[in-house]
This record gives sequence, C-alpha cells and structure tokens, in this order.
Amino acid sequence: MHKKGTKWAIYSVIFTIITVLTGCEPLLVLDPKGPQAARQASDILLSIGIMSVIVIVVFALLVYMLVKYRASKQRADYEPPHIEGNLWVEVIMVGIPVLIVAFLSYVSVQSNYIVEATPKGYEDKEPLVVYASSSNWKWHFSYPEEGIETVNYLYIPTDRALEFKLYSYGPITSFWIPQLGGQKYAMADMVTTLHLAADVPGEFMGRNANFSGKGFAENTFNVTAMSQEEFDDWVKEVKETAKPITEKKFEDLLEPGHLGQQTYTGTHLDFSPPPTGHNHTEESSETHEKESHTDSHAGHESMNH
Repeated sequence: MHKKGTKWAIYSVIFTIITVLTGCEPLLVLDPKGPQAARQASDILLSIGIMSVIVIVVFALLVYMLVKYRASKQRADYEPPHIEGNLWVEVIMVGIPVLIVAFLSYVSVQSNYIVEATPKGYEDKEPLVVYASSSNWKWHFSYPEEGIETVNYLYIPTDRALEFKLYSYGPITSFWIPQLGGQKYAMADMVTTLHLAADVPGEFMGRNANFSGKGFAENTFNVTAMSQEEFDDWVKEVKETAKPITEKKFEDLLEPGHLGQQTYTGTHLDFSPPPTGHNHTEESSETHEKESHTDSHAGHESMNH
C-alpha cells in the first residue's frame, strides 16, 4: 500500500510540473530578435545543456550506488574491505569540474567582448544614437540626430546598429530589452553605452531591471522595430505634429510618478545635458560622445550670446 501511494504521489508531481510548464509563455530571452540577444540565448542554452548532463549523470550514479551498495544481511562479525583512494576516480572528480568551469569562463569572456561591441554585420553602417535616460518612474528617449524625444516608448529601425547612451536622473536603473540584448546600468554620474540591433520588425517589451523604489514594477516602455523607411516617415510626422519640449516641461516630467507615452520635438539635451563621465568600450562610442558634447557646448555658447 505504501509503494502504491508513493507511486501516485510521484505521478501527481510530474503531472503538475507538465501542466504548469505548458501554461507558461516562452521566455523572452530565449526568443531573440537581434544578434546580441541571439548570442546570449545560445550561451544560456549551452549552460542549460551542460548542467542537464551533469544532473543526469549525478542522478544515474546515485541510483547505481543505492542499488549496488544497498543494505544486505551480513554476519555479525562482517568487516568491509579496506580500500585506498583511487587516483583515477579523484582525477575525474576534480578534473571534470575544472574543465567545465574553464570552458564556460572562456565562452563567457568571448561573448562579453562580442555583445559589448557593434553587432556583427553592422560594423560598416552608421548607428542610430539614442540617449536613454530614466527618472522615477519613466524613460526618456532623445534622438539628437533626428531632433525628437519620446517618453515611455521607443521606435527603432531594423537592420541598423543601435547605440544607446544610458544615464539616470534618479537612482541607478537598468535598461533592458530582453529580445534584443542584455541589461546595462544607467547611473546619475556617468554615461554607459549599450550596442543593440533588431533583425526583424515587431513589438518588444523593455523595462527597468533594477529595483528603484515603489514604482519600479511599472517602470516599463514599449519598443517598436520597423523598416528604415517607416522610421523616417515617423520622424517626419513627429516633427510636423508634436509640440516642442521645454525646460519647464522636462522638469515636470522628472517629478516622481507614472505617465503614458508622450512625444516632443527637440530634446532635453539642449538644456539638461548628460553627465560628463563616460563608460564606453569602442572608439566609435567615444567619437559620438565627443561630437555630441561639442554640439551641445556650441549650442550653449550661442544661447549665452
């Protein structure tokens, strides 16, 4: 009776796990829509595969040991044989974990250099530079070359490198679009650079992945990837219909709270430039930053005059 009850308990657990998993939506990090995210997804699957093999081998050895060395009736004076350590067993037990860790370390370092650089295949294309700044609890996206700004939504062209300049007007946040790439911190005293690209058009979810207060859960934004032609048409439409952003309006936007999607002409970079500190990994990033600050400085001088 006890064995029968145990069997049905195991069946119930398996059935519950299968039911829960079939009701889950696909993990966004395993549904990449860009080269950076594809690289990270392959690393995740590689790690899962290695860990699965380890778990299967360990459980197989556990079952083997339990069966082979299970309790048996022996004489009262029975003494098990004295066995010295086995060199090969010790080499395997220590060597395999070392090899696994070394291999995963190599893959991780290699991938880190890849995702920190301009996406593969986009090296010869001029990137779209977007300044993404956060405040409690919203995201501000400034397109300096296009001369427009959005709040809580992001339009991007496909088949073009994206270069995000991240910083914060409040606590440290983390900019993350799971289907396009990994997260990166936005801080108040420096600008960090994140390279992404979208291979296909579509709607993606973006959010702040770092806890930043009571409004953190709704600190999200929508991302729409479209063709370059559609993106150009959208920029033209914004310039014809949107109102300009003013210093007073931007100060109101920085007040803690939640807002819907908003669109403006001009950018807050003219009167509220990003921090002067930088954390970049490429010469191209440094060039864009220098050009941006030069233009901003020239604009301030002309305003002062």
